[in-house]
Amino acid sequence: MIKKVLVANRAEIAVRIIRTCKKLGIKTVAIYSEADEKAPHVKSADEAYLIGPSRVSESYVKVEKILEIAKLSGVDAIHPGYGFLSENAAFADRCSHEGMIFIGPTSKVIEQMGDKIKARKLMTEAGVPVIPGENTAISSLAEAMEIAEELGFPVMLKAAAGGGGIGMQVVRSAEELQPAFESNSKRALTFFGDGSMFIEKKIDNARHIEIQLLADKHGNVIHLFERDCSVQRRNQKVIEEAPSTFITESTRNAMGEAAIMAAKAIGYTNAGTIEFLVDESESFYFLEMNTRIQVEHPVTEEITGIDIVEQQIRIANGEKLDYKQEDFTINGHAIEARIYAEDPNTFYPSPGHITTLVLPKGEHIRHELAIKNNYDVTPFYDPMIAKLIVTAVSRGDAITLLKGALEEYKIEGIKTNIPLLLNIVNHDAFIKGATTTDFIEKHVKMKTKDK
Repeated sequence: MIKKVLVANRAEIAVRIIRTCKKLGIKTVAIYSEADEKAPHVKSADEAYLIGPSRVSESYVKVEKILEIAKLSGVDAIHPGYGFLSENAAFADRCSHEGMIFIGPTSKVIEQMGDKIKARKLMTEAGVPVIPGENTAISSLAEAMEIAEELGFPVMLKAAAGGGGIGMQVVRSAEELQPAFESNSKRALTFFGDGSMFIEKKIDNARHIEIQLLADKHGNVIHLFERDCSVQRRNQKVIEEAPSTFITESTRNAMGEAAIMAAKAIGYTNAGTIEFLVDESESFYFLEMNTRIQVEHPVTEEITGIDIVEQQIRIANGEKLDYKQEDFTINGHAIEARIYAEDPNTFYPSPGHITTLVLPKGEHIRHELAIKNNYDVTPFYDPMIAKLIVTAVSRGDAITLLKGALEEYKIEGIKTNIPLLLNIVNHDAFIKGATTTDFIEKHVKMKTKDK
């Protein structure tokens, strides 16, 4: 029985996990770097321990130090959140060997899905549609050129061990391939320790739609419908919503069934997400699987009434799912806007001191954040500082609520992407639901003043 959890993360997701643990009567342990000594997640936990210096490489990914603190504090389980060590198979394996429950899938599954080429092969074997491409790692430009020309430009170049948009680039001609291959291979080597690449056919006018899964250790798998995450910049999600306004009910059911089939084929347990690209005719193709909780999980919680973190803990505890697929219906429409400490025109990070923070209030407005007045946003971590989630009966009402909330949101002392978010939600194409993955590139030009 899980009675005490170490949260191996920081910022809003650490606060989020701690909140559910408190609801369940579970004690919590936080870790923090020198830069995060006064961070909200530190105060939220029952215990908190310094993990190391400010840089990520010296703190939040130090496996031995984290396990040392876990043993010292006597925890039963470790929740990795997202990012950092959340999809690190070796870390999950070490937790198990040290007698602690890793709140997530097995290390074997994490390793399989973390290797994008291996994941493509497994999904193909499971009967899940995959994007046309080569299921082998590419280590030379000559090989990349041959495959790209066979598929036909444009193609999508990707890091085999990548994620988060790193090492990924659209290549539209043979002339673009050489510099793209060389630069992305180097970047992949730096970030993932593996410079190998693979190539897929570029799906034009695509939507990025993902299916949220829950799978217990007794063979039960359900899906919690879809999230549309098509509004992106530089392959990073900016606005997510549930449900999608694009797909039909038959496509929704087919995608859900495919995701469940994929999870069962690999023996998946805990919460996970199958990401798909969906073309103009609603044909869908496996993109990747995220073997962790997603940043955008709140929109699914809002339309289903399910606490996904709670389900993660219960599944890790060996409990059976209390739900069957037919128990779920979509209730309303939810939209999440990610708020970044960054220049809305250049997307460059904008660390600094928050002098004023005023949050919009009202029914059906939810905040996930770990910032406050007189708080320093440091340059050491991802610039996402908050998430604003709104829920309404219809998508139109949700957009209206989101617009008002963004107008009321006030952060002074640093630059944020709130002007960009307002430009997006006020755009006719967004309002009509015409949101493909190149939406920002096509439609949004910054002309407003920084807020």
